[in-house]
Amino acid sequence: MKKIISALLLAFMLLSLSACHGKVDMEKFVLPEEFDTSRDYEISFWAKNDTNITQVNIYKQAIEDFQNLYPNIKVNLRLYTDYGKIYNDVLTNIGTNTPPNVCITYPDHIAAYLTGEDVVVPLKDLFGDEKYGLGGSEVPFDAPALNEIVPQFLAECEFNGDYYAIPFMRSTEACYVNKTYVEKLGYKLPETLTWDFIWEVSEAATKKGEDGNYIVNGQKTLIPFIYKSTDNMMISALKQQEAGYSTSKGEIQLFNDTTSDFLKTVNEHSQIGAFNTFKLVGYPANFLNAGQCIFAIDSTAGATWMGSKAPLMDISEDRLVEFETEVMTIPQYNPASPQMISQGPSMCIFNSEDSQEVLASWLFAQYMLTNEVQIAYSQTEGYVPVTQKAQKSAEYTDYLSRIGEDNQLYYDVKIKAAQLLLDNVDNTFVTPVFNGSADLRNAAGQLIEDVNKAAYRKKTVDDEYIQNLYKETTSLYRLDQIAVSQGKEGSVNVKINFDGLPKGSVILLCVLAFTWVCIGLYVAVDKIKSKKP
Repeated sequence: MKKIISALLLAFMLLSLSACHGKVDMEKFVLPEEFDTSRDYEISFWAKNDTNITQVNIYKQAIEDFQNLYPNIKVNLRLYTDYGKIYNDVLTNIGTNTPPNVCITYPDHIAAYLTGEDVVVPLKDLFGDEKYGLGGSEVPFDAPALNEIVPQFLAECEFNGDYYAIPFMRSTEACYVNKTYVEKLGYKLPETLTWDFIWEVSEAATKKGEDGNYIVNGQKTLIPFIYKSTDNMMISALKQQEAGYSTSKGEIQLFNDTTSDFLKTVNEHSQIGAFNTFKLVGYPANFLNAGQCIFAIDSTAGATWMGSKAPLMDISEDRLVEFETEVMTIPQYNPASPQMISQGPSMCIFNSEDSQEVLASWLFAQYMLTNEVQIAYSQTEGYVPVTQKAQKSAEYTDYLSRIGEDNQLYYDVKIKAAQLLLDNVDNTFVTPVFNGSADLRNAAGQLIEDVNKAAYRKKTVDDEYIQNLYKETTSLYRLDQIAVSQGKEGSVNVKINFDGLPKGSVILLCVLAFTWVCIGLYVAVDKIKSKKP
């Protein structure tokens, strides 16, 4: 027992060293009076691309142009194909004080990064600095001023009383419609899609002929309605019905009667084969382009994959079906007051002991807001620039006006998708950001995934099933441990949340607890032995 205790204590000390390795109490960033150009800097930039080589080349060109302006700053690009992997890697590296300098991410993720004090640089003071702020006197490129960033997009980056990111690109969701099949079924597309219309047409499309094929497409495969992001699906449906989702303090409102009714509706249409999800069947564009889907909801940032003439495509030419593609807003409960989610990557800057290095990082992030970068990147997909400076430029206006000139740069579906967001900026919304909001978002999508799977497993989705589903989802995503909630009479109940802790720290705490248990057992056994004759 003594040897076991000694080994556990040794393990505890080793883990203490590994968990604390590189951890330094970070001091709050203070902007230097001058940028020291006599020094060399090396900063890291973690970014995501949509498996689109054009986007990769735009990143590389932006870095090259920036380094021409600042030969003493070397920017190392690290590419990811998934935001979730960036999120996990950043959390891991925060634990060892080695996060990237600049990172493309989402506000929900930044909220988790902020669990480490002064890890992410607050930007409000930087924005307005006369020398190095947005469009400052010492900035050697044509950066936008603060009032030239689209206010709605900038507001998405504000939480905890400061700005912790700057927007990079913005998109929303769109419904890519096979108009040909809608009209073949005897329907006419309304000006604004509604949930009732989509469900009705999707039901009608499930009819089969005597040969067992679907009548509308003559094929054995058809999924009339596919939604790629089920978390957005649930969040949007709740927002449109003015039902609860969450508050900025982290209060969970997701599990309500409106949610239950929506889940039952989804399940009913899954049962008859009218609806399915990306996670269960695959990419909506592949079904749409093969004539096996009528309503495909995906981000406007995926527009170049949508339609029978799409420049990017994952299906073989022999499977391609010709049809007319319409780009519309997602289905609404109240067409007179449409609601659609605003999404898209932002950039945050991580703190460092070297304030000059942080300033170099800020200058690079600011360069990504120039017209050259904004317009070039927005043209790769249905993104829109985040600055009014770029949106109102002659170059971008010309780009939009040349819709349909070819099926590459001026692909009509892609430009329609961008125009959709430009026309609906005032109709967009974002969800509250807090430590744990990323988990809540995942939970919202999981509810739909589970009732969709239940249909194929022949499970009955009734009130009892849904209440059990709520309990399981709460446990799976630890929603009962999120952040801080207000108790009675203004008291504050702090709930433990390990999500923001480095893995080494979590292991350290577990080993510490286990060690004390073992010590307690040893003492108890020793006392029992000492009482024996």
